[in-house]
Amino acid sequence: MIVRTEVPRTVLRTRPASPRPALPVPVGEDYRPAPSPDGRRVAYLSDQGGSPRVWVRDIDAAEAVALPTGDEPVLALSWSPDGRWLACVVAPGGAPRTELWVLRPDGSRRRQVAGFGRRSAALAGWLPDGAVLMVTETDEQGRAVLVDAGTGHRRVLAEGDLLTLLDVTPDAGAALLRRGPRNARWLELLDVATGERRRLLPDTGRGSTDQGWFGPDGTTVLARTDAFSELAALVRVDLSRPERTPTRLAGRPDAELEQVAPSADGRRAALLWNTYGGRSELSLLDLTDGVQRVVTAPGEVCDDAVFAAGGDLLCLTAQGPVQPREVWLVDPPTGGLRPLRPGTTATATTGGVAPQLVDLRAPDGLPLSGWLYRPAGPGPWPTAISLHGGPEAQERPGYNPLFQALVAQGVAVFAPNVRGSSGFGRSFVAADNLAGRYGAIADVAACAEYLVDAGVVRPGQLGCLGRSYGGYLVLAVLVNFPGLFAAGVAECGISDFHTFYAGTEPWIAAAAVSKYGDPQRDAELLRDLSPLTHIDRLDVPVLLIHGANDTNVPAGESAQVARALAARDVPHGHLVLTGEGHDFLARANQEAARTATTAWLTRHLAATVATVG
Repeated sequence: MIVRTEVPRTVLRTRPASPRPALPVPVGEDYRPAPSPDGRRVAYLSDQGGSPRVWVRDIDAAEAVALPTGDEPVLALSWSPDGRWLACVVAPGGAPRTELWVLRPDGSRRRQVAGFGRRSAALAGWLPDGAVLMVTETDEQGRAVLVDAGTGHRRVLAEGDLLTLLDVTPDAGAALLRRGPRNARWLELLDVATGERRRLLPDTGRGSTDQGWFGPDGTTVLARTDAFSELAALVRVDLSRPERTPTRLAGRPDAELEQVAPSADGRRAALLWNTYGGRSELSLLDLTDGVQRVVTAPGEVCDDAVFAAGGDLLCLTAQGPVQPREVWLVDPPTGGLRPLRPGTTATATTGGVAPQLVDLRAPDGLPLSGWLYRPAGPGPWPTAISLHGGPEAQERPGYNPLFQALVAQGVAVFAPNVRGSSGFGRSFVAADNLAGRYGAIADVAACAEYLVDAGVVRPGQLGCLGRSYGGYLVLAVLVNFPGLFAAGVAECGISDFHTFYAGTEPWIAAAAVSKYGDPQRDAELLRDLSPLTHIDRLDVPVLLIHGANDTNVPAGESAQVARALAARDVPHGHLVLTGEGHDFLARANQEAARTATTAWLTRHLAATVATVG
């Protein structure tokens, strides 16, 4: 870890005699369950050892066993239908370029099977029988591949730009492919024998289809899409009658369908709904009669839903503002819930505060919302606006130790969903495309004005922080609205779209054109939207944090901001985390970033009090 922090020019006020302690960080979080085919064991990821690794627990056992998956962090895993293999997606150095490894459930026979060289590997699943993996390998193009876990034999099904393999029929005669850039994806049906492809679902000219699965007999396709409605829904396509309009199986006017998990036998599907603000609701859909049954969700935010092969056990991950991620088991016939780890509860386990959902309006009248975390005692308080990544992601009431640490230090946190966020429909997601990004930047300023007008914060005590796209927004709002914020923390953020496009992974660049703009066609727009273009307007303390191995948003994006600020003697810090890519996976590095962010904001937001009223 490389740390460089320059002495700020601002005057510090006297610190309280007894600073509030930060809340303790939990021992570890469990997530990404992968049940065995018989439903008797569950493999899952846990960072209790310091970095995400694979653990296996019998569903009635008190103790779990860690598997020897090597020194690199694991991002995802899946159990083969024959029960003989576990597949693990591994991120060497924490970087976005990933590898696929397999090993026996007892930890033996571990070896790499995909993601060699500069190719990045993603796992779609397994063929229904045996141990054949469905894999996408990506470099300049996407490549759909079948890989035998036992022999390593590979069969390439298709190649193409922005191509992802979603599913393959049991006889491997047809494959379901996803194509296209961000927010504009579609499905294609591939005849493996002839190589012929045809597009599924009519082209409505709007929306995106990003999840899809074959029915058990291969004659139908289930798809999650917002091509036919403002909020994503589940539809079924009859492959024998492609001219027919897809049948809508599940959709709601008050919630977006976020995740679908079909059982392997085709009897049912687990549906995770994203209600207004980001809270989860869970239901089970009988795919034979269309009856949908609500199941109590074990946390405010749920994801990672997956059935055991027999369909009689559903696993998922649940969390809440004061509830770290844990794996839960659902009995589909009864809807009964129980935790995988004995002693887990669906209530507060760490202390801390729960946020309040707040509604406000953008300058152009667009409805916005966000989650407000208030410290104890009366306000106003020093306040930080936290901006999520994506931008096609969402601030939800999940577990966030950074927010709780800031609140414990007396700093309020407002985490908004500005335009471009997911969870509010396709129009909202697309509202920041290209020149719409000016509106997203203005949304952050509107949030700041709301907090001042509502008495949450005094002028001069407002900061902003964010990571990935949120890190970009931090820099963008600081240069576009000088004087509005007193300090910022930008983590892994784009600072110049020209250098971003030149340095990122080729598939990330290709997919980003629909969201940010084409680096040639939209060069002038991207230049003006790049914070580095207007860096002379930035004159408040800024902390820059980046993973040294980041090839999504390369580490040079933060480094060039640090150099520009140093040349103008602007107070700043530059924290580079070794062994990390775009997402900080090691708990020690997560804590280093969290500690640095908390110290930076409490210091500089308090420092402004001496010069305000």
